[in-house]
Amino acid sequence: MIWLIGNKGMLGTEVARQLEENKIDFIGTDRDVDFTDATATENFTAGKKIDFIINCAAYTAVDRAESEYELAEKLNADGPRNIARLAKHIGAKLIHISTDYVFDGNADTPRSEDMEINPIGVYGVTKAHGEKAIAEETDEFYIIRTAWLYGWAGKNFVYTMIRAMNTHDSVKVVNDQKGSPTFAGDLASVILKIVCGANIDYGIYHCTDLGEITWWDFTNEIKKQGIECGWITNRDCTVNPCATEEYPTPAKRPAYSVLSKDKIQKALGINLPDWKESLGVFLKSKMFDAERIK
Repeated sequence: MIWLIGNKGMLGTEVARQLEENKIDFIGTDRDVDFTDATATENFTAGKKIDFIINCAAYTAVDRAESEYELAEKLNADGPRNIARLAKHIGAKLIHISTDYVFDGNADTPRSEDMEINPIGVYGVTKAHGEKAIAEETDEFYIIRTAWLYGWAGKNFVYTMIRAMNTHDSVKVVNDQKGSPTFAGDLASVILKIVCGANIDYGIYHCTDLGEITWWDFTNEIKKQGIECGWITNRDCTVNPCATEEYPTPAKRPAYSVLSKDKIQKALGINLPDWKESLGVFLKSKMFDAERIK
């Protein structure tokens, strides 16, 4: 039995869909079970044989986190600690999703799992605390760091930019932050390989789609494929590049957050897809939510 925490979020929804599609027995919870509350989680798991806990729940409002440290710490650090402690107590393995924001972005080569972390904002700091808490509470864990995540469920950059391009003559997108987009379907597939018995060592892994681009590059490809798929009707919208300084936000973003995928690909014997290929899968699927671009 698998316990999926955060089953109504963007990634959790996709993990749940793939678990159902593969007829894998699981229980999904969201806010109905407070994963930061030890009593609540103990009561929920009582009498259940939980083999795996998949934690997709997190505080992900990067900018708002700058003024809501206590809440971000509760959800990103205290909650994972509680779940890790519970996992060890009931003999379950834990998969926890983390982020590229644990790095400071002051680099120009892909970050590997053994490189020193140095978060520069509250979101990254609290996610780093969560990683540390898990390692302190249990040995049987997989922490998967990902980045630039988008999926069919929930708000994300792809939906936002399609809507913006359809309603504006031009859009301005930063062109000095580099990373790798990640389709939730690809990350969920990796998670399923692990829960289905992949024989890999416990520890930290990086998982994104392949490629190294800027948000401006990403937007241009969204425009190109969006027009081809019929989602973008305003073909004349101009995508203008800008510097991060021209688009100030409460939280500082890593300038370079490309993650090395060598470890996860070697461990699972897989080749992760190129980001352009996965964007096409996302846009062409019947699960694309057209209501989110209106």
